[in-house]
Formats: sequence, C-alpha cells, structure tokens
Amino acid sequence: MKIEKVWLTDTAVWIRTDEGKEACELFADYPRLRYATAEQLVDFKIDGFGIHWEELDEDLSFEGFFDKQKPTALYQLFMAHPELNVSALARRIGISQSLMAQYISGKKTPSGSRMALIFDTIHAVGRELAAV
Repeated sequence: MKIEKVWLTDTAVWIRTDEGKEACELFADYPRLRYATAEQLVDFKIDGFGIHWEELDEDLSFEGFFDKQKPTALYQLFMAHPELNVSALARRIGISQSLMAQYISGKKTPSGSRMALIFDTIHAVGRELAAV
C-alpha cells in the first residue's frame, strides 16, 4: 500500500492511498493523541509503514487504518495507561519497539513466556515506582 497523503482534522488523522482509499483514526481512541497539543499533533513523521509522533511515543501503522481488529489485552493495557512508555519498556525487555507494537496491535502474538516477561517487566516497573 502506498500512501499519497496524510492530514489532520480537529478530531482525527486521515490517510489516502494511491488508489484513492481514505481512512481515519480518531484522536479520542489514543490517549496520547487525545491529550496532545495542536503543536504536538502536527509534529509527526511518516515512513513506509506508518505515522510516528516521537515526542508523544505514539505510532499508527498504515495497515491499521484499514485492518480493524479486536483490541488485544496489551493494546487495552497501554491505552488505559498512556503513562507507560512502550519504547522504553521494549528496550528493557530486550525486544524492538516495532515488535512490541506488533504485539500490541495484534499483528503478531507473543508466546506465553514472552507475554509473561512483558507483564513481569511492567510489574517490576510498578514496584520500582512504588518504592520511590
């Protein structure tokens, strides 16, 4: 899929493919985008796979605009807790941020042991914060 145009409205980010298909994702569905300032929202980069807001630590894949799936447990967790930094957590676990994003989106399914490692790491972060 080749993306021809990316634009923002007051409530959503839109894309158009070279075939003329258009789709949007609502800011309200993503806490980091929902609470972002207008300046933060316009500060995005695009590549062949999607849109990235570096300052907000948010990524949307172009495929996700058209391939709607039931939210995974990881997706629900990270949407409920936008204070969790997905990239930093992935680094701490020792996996790439893109692999973590695929787990969150449901594009890939982590093994039972990998899922346990993810939750164990989140719990460890929680314990460390509670000790402060």
